[in-house]
Amino acid sequence: MAGSKEIRTKIKSVENTRKITKAMEMVAASKMRKAQDRMRASRPYAEKIRNVAAHLSFANPEYKHAFLIKRDVVKNIGLIVVSSDKGLCGGLNTNVLRLSVNQMKSWEAEGKKIAVSAIGNKAFGFMNRVSADVKSHIVGIGDVPHLENLIGTIKVMLDAYTNGEIDQLYICYTKFINTMKQEPNLEMLLPLSGEKLGSPNGSWDYIYEPEAQPVVDQLMMRYVESLIYNAVAENMASEQSSRMVAMKSASDNAKNVIGELKLVYNKARQAAITKEISEIVGGAAAVA
Repeated sequence: MAGSKEIRTKIKSVENTRKITKAMEMVAASKMRKAQDRMRASRPYAEKIRNVAAHLSFANPEYKHAFLIKRDVVKNIGLIVVSSDKGLCGGLNTNVLRLSVNQMKSWEAEGKKIAVSAIGNKAFGFMNRVSADVKSHIVGIGDVPHLENLIGTIKVMLDAYTNGEIDQLYICYTKFINTMKQEPNLEMLLPLSGEKLGSPNGSWDYIYEPEAQPVVDQLMMRYVESLIYNAVAENMASEQSSRMVAMKSASDNAKNVIGELKLVYNKARQAAITKEISEIVGGAAAVA
């Protein structure tokens, strides 16, 4: 059994750790509310522009944007992976990176080449470790995502699709369900297809003023930008929720460990007292 001094040191160490995890839990709870507000504010716009863009895929405009054209043969795939910059958020990054790697292995087994764009320090570091073909990356996003900071990373993949360097573009991120549940999600961004949302009823088309090309170009760019921004906002809300839950679990575990260590300390202290009393009694008996 460890000595009383070692046990006291261990108790002090765990108590200090518990103070840190408790503080991190409170900070994550505060950031979580703001992140959830941003995420919920971005959802309606993302869903609406998704619907408009999906309906556009069924229309017959005189100008057909490259994002609407399906490739006959898919040989090259682009993948945007969204993760957090920091750790200590449970299995959030592990789950989304596992989903990405499993899908990449599946594509490679089919003979397809994969180009990766990483958003977040964890995704960038992981993709470098597995020797993925990282075309662009952004780290240090902070607690508030800004679209102007993401555009550079996004544009590399969009230009690659427009130039025919990749035939499909996917995004992998963590979707926020509720505070206790977040799910890794893989979605195809390009080519745009309205099949999932269902085709519009009847025969119809849009009227463009003054002409179709600038309107469709702007709409397609806003479509991709809004979906990626929404994915980053979802991932940040999931990150703060996961971190709050992880830190609460760590604080509770530290409390249990402290209780067990105090019990061990009391037993060791009682054993030492009993031993001293026994020695005193034995010495008194010998003198008598």
